[in-house]
Amino acid sequence: MPYEAGRVDVAVIGAGHAGCEAALAASRLGCSVELFTISLDAVGNLPCNPSIGGTAKSHLVRELDALGGEMGRVADAATIQSRMLNRSKGPAVQSLRAQVDRRAYSGLMKATIESQPYLSLRQAEIVTLERREDGFALTTHLGALWNARCVIIATGTYLSGRVFVGDVSFESGPDGLFAATLLSRSLVALRVPLRRFKTGTPARIHADTVDLSAMEVQRGDEPPLPFSWDNERAPENRAVCYLTYTTRQTKEIILANLHRSPLYSGMIEGVGPRYCPSIEDKVVRFSDRERHPVFLEPCGMNTKEMYVQGVSSSLPEDVQIALYRTISGLERVEFMRSAYAIEYDCADPTCLDASLMCKDIPGLFGAGQFNGSSGYEEAAAQGLVAGINAARRVQGKAPVILSRCDSYIGVLIDDLVTKGCADPYRIMTSRSEYRLALRLDNAERRLTPLGHEIGLIDDARYVRALARISLLERELARTERAVIAPSDGLNAYLVSRETSPVHTGVRLADLIRRPTVRYAELEAFDPGRPELPSEIGEQAEIELRYAGYIRRQTAQIAEQQRLEGKLLPEDMDYAEIAGLRLEAREKLGKFRPCSVGQAARVSGVTPADVAVLLIWLARKESA
Repeated sequence: MPYEAGRVDVAVIGAGHAGCEAALAASRLGCSVELFTISLDAVGNLPCNPSIGGTAKSHLVRELDALGGEMGRVADAATIQSRMLNRSKGPAVQSLRAQVDRRAYSGLMKATIESQPYLSLRQAEIVTLERREDGFALTTHLGALWNARCVIIATGTYLSGRVFVGDVSFESGPDGLFAATLLSRSLVALRVPLRRFKTGTPARIHADTVDLSAMEVQRGDEPPLPFSWDNERAPENRAVCYLTYTTRQTKEIILANLHRSPLYSGMIEGVGPRYCPSIEDKVVRFSDRERHPVFLEPCGMNTKEMYVQGVSSSLPEDVQIALYRTISGLERVEFMRSAYAIEYDCADPTCLDASLMCKDIPGLFGAGQFNGSSGYEEAAAQGLVAGINAARRVQGKAPVILSRCDSYIGVLIDDLVTKGCADPYRIMTSRSEYRLALRLDNAERRLTPLGHEIGLIDDARYVRALARISLLERELARTERAVIAPSDGLNAYLVSRETSPVHTGVRLADLIRRPTVRYAELEAFDPGRPELPSEIGEQAEIELRYAGYIRRQTAQIAEQQRLEGKLLPEDMDYAEIAGLRLEAREKLGKFRPCSVGQAARVSGVTPADVAVLLIWLARKESA
């Protein structure tokens, strides 16, 4: 018989990136939290690539940090190389990516959790989850019974996990850890809709068996940029990465052994990620390409392990070794860990509302890969939101709902709960219709006031953030007032930048708006410029150069927010609304959107249906 182990406000199942952020957020808001993990050695683990950030993912990390999350601060402390991606493109798609020391990241996150008041970390597998009148009862594999008012499921790829390497298949979580094999039964009993997804990872290889001289060096940016502007210590570039390519021989080996891949033999049933395919998928889907890029990334400063990005595979181990040795620079490579695919249970995220709580199971929240997403950053962002809203539910407060108008986190959650996902969801800048307004550089300005209001940003940090915001606003105002006199030096600079010289005084702001002119390069001609951090100058340049486009998006956002403000009753009977098409009635009844704005994004709902909803609401308000 189970024994009574304890009673908490919030129980979090899983201590990956979603679980860590959820547990920290809920405890920092004053709730007692129990964080369960199958292994204490896997807290904050990076089972795939040893990096944080990347295209659009870095936006999530910056936003998470602005709201009071932990990922950005830990990533900065564990960074061994930092690069800004897409520098040659516009600011809306520029993204920060940090190579991190895998063990250092995990250790720092675990230490943060261990020292957090109101939060207990426990190694235990949760095997049953049952509803109670006052919350939920959770039982561990050792027979401990825990009671919690709210539960957050953040099981990653552990839930009924199964690993595949060729025709070898066995129950397992990532990195050879135990799978969570029993919890799925309880979720099915609770009527949580589950399905099977799949992901994979490449081999880890020994650095001493690699010919780095045959590869292109990929160095970090100087100075490296942090994810958290509030970090006292900037990250350091302490390592380099390398670029190489597959060859014709790689392709030939894969095609000759395709029948041995569980992806093509029918062994794997789960749906894999669309935007991070295995090497065998790449060869089949892009058959016209003779080579594919391969990046070698160090796993840390105190290990010889290297991660081989771009060669994820579930082929048999002997085939993996053969194909890796056809890659330039890897002719004598030795494996330390073989590549594998992993299949796991996850939920259909349309069963959740925008707070990430199950619509039909009050108090049960989902976060991370359990919600059908992929990626550390997507998981952490959802964990933060689930943790905040679980705590607020315990405290009798209204949930915090992030909109796609104010954040990439809002885009991520809205896409998941409104549209669902047929394969593991990955955030991209193209998913946001307001990406010029939701840039990497302005996350603090957009979200730190909300983080302070929620209670995750303390007064001291809020004051520092307001000071940085004030610096930018004053500099923007100054550039509009400042007039730069013509001079030979200025005109020589302008001509060198392929733009016309000036013959009369010109406003500094107008010079900065010229596409080829840089704010930093005008310092010699700008005697009134104050001492400013470089990031303030960069933000000023972006705000001035794209002011017209930003104003246009701001107007679009205002209209969207108007629709988001038109709330729909939870118990609304769409069958009784005259004028709604049958498909719209069925879809709206199934998804139960919280607002007209969300209803408009439900597949099958037309602008005419939205107009009907607005008329219905107007009549109800005037009645």
